[in-house]
Amino acid sequence: MKDLVLKIDEIYVPTARRKTVDEAKVAEIAESMLEDGQKTPIMVRDDGKRLILVEGLQRIEAAKTLGEETIVGIKVQARRR
Repeated sequence: MKDLVLKIDEIYVPTARRKTVDEAKVAEIAESMLEDGQKTPIMVRDDGKRLILVEGLQRIEAAKTLGEETIVGIKVQARRR
C-alpha cells in the first residue's frame, strides 16, 4: 500500500463516527501536525461511489482545524462479513 494525497472534502465520515470526535485529542494532533507534519496516514475504503473513512477521525479533524484541504491516506479493502 502506498500513501495517497486525498482531498478532505471528498472523504465521507459515517455519522456514528462523527460522534466520537475528541476535541482535546484533535487539538493535540493539530499541534503535532504543525510541528512535525502528519506522522500516520488515515485509512479509507472505496465503495465505488466515494471514499469512506475507516481510521483516522481525529487526524482528519485536526487537518480541517489547520485549514488543510488534503491529507495523506491509504486505501484499504472493506472487510467481508
